[in-house]
Amino acid sequence: MLSLLLSNPNLSTPFLTHQLSSWRNTKKAAAISCPISRHAFIPRCSVDTPYGGNVPTFNRTNVWDPYKRLGVSPYASEEEIWGSRNFLLQQYAGHERSEESIEAAFEKLLMTSFKQRKKTKINLKSRLKKKVEESPPWIQNLLNFVELPPMDIIFRRLFLFAFMGGWSIMNSAEGGPAFQVAVSLAACIYFLNEKTKSLARASIIGFGALAGGWICGSFLVPTIPTVLLHPTWTLELLTSLVAYVFLFLACTFLK
Repeated sequence: MLSLLLSNPNLSTPFLTHQLSSWRNTKKAAAISCPISRHAFIPRCSVDTPYGGNVPTFNRTNVWDPYKRLGVSPYASEEEIWGSRNFLLQQYAGHERSEESIEAAFEKLLMTSFKQRKKTKINLKSRLKKKVEESPPWIQNLLNFVELPPMDIIFRRLFLFAFMGGWSIMNSAEGGPAFQVAVSLAACIYFLNEKTKSLARASIIGFGALAGGWICGSFLVPTIPTVLLHPTWTLELLTSLVAYVFLFLACTFLK
């Protein structure tokens, strides 16, 4: 239509002017509504995206102090450290670098706690040894007859004499604990003979422990209120229980 109007000069000029102005206004409005950006679009590589996609990242990865990295106080207990570690691992689950940073701080705190406990244990032994060295001579001589065996030996012998005590209580209505006491004395002498390599010394210590336990039981049992005692528990039975304790201590801790 525009070419027809331009080629034919006899057509109405106002009509041509109106059509041209309308076309220009439309073009100008389109240019205003859709401006051309001056900045070229730069495609991003997949490496530039955050690691793990939308998984949150731990923002204290580069913090050197393990307490600050886990968000706990330097005086925090092990329960608090474990709780903070579990909370952070749950919050940042799926992000490998964050999990490694949290675990590294947690392991460092565990090693620090282990070293402190070990140091405290060593200091306790040193202080105990120093106290023994500073004690009077008679106490040192008395401690020379005492030793601390391994825990498994202590529990095994404790189980043996506890079994003898239970056996005596179960048979309290039928008869006295003479047989159980004899077996306990024989076991005590046997254990002492293994340590001292002297049957005579082991027998002296064994009979001495039995006599001491029986004497102490004879004085201790009458002081117990009868309300706390079973009707079938005789003085002989309760005295034998005290003797079992003395036999256990003698064969376990005496040299």
